[in-house]
Amino acid sequence: MTVMAQKRMRTCIGCSQQFPKEQLKRIVRTPSGSIEFDGTGRASGRGAYVCSMACLAEALKARRLQRSLKTAISQDEADAIVGHMLDAFGDDVR
Repeated sequence: MTVMAQKRMRTCIGCSQQFPKEQLKRIVRTPSGSIEFDGTGRASGRGAYVCSMACLAEALKARRLQRSLKTAISQDEADAIVGHMLDAFGDDVR
């Protein structure tokens, strides 16, 4: 009898819906404390996932990103994340 591996679901911090990891974009607080976009989804550190630019905006506005990453996020870091996310989502901006 074979057991099929079940894909782990992740929760978007903007809308709280669950998606397969491949459908989400990850933001990570690195071990050095910097906040970065994780294009690989495998960077070391504490991560948070968003499914769209609208959810990223909501997460920043409601401070959910800061709570998820357990750190303060400066305006410069937030602007950098938004820029990287715009590139990552490309034409799929909802």
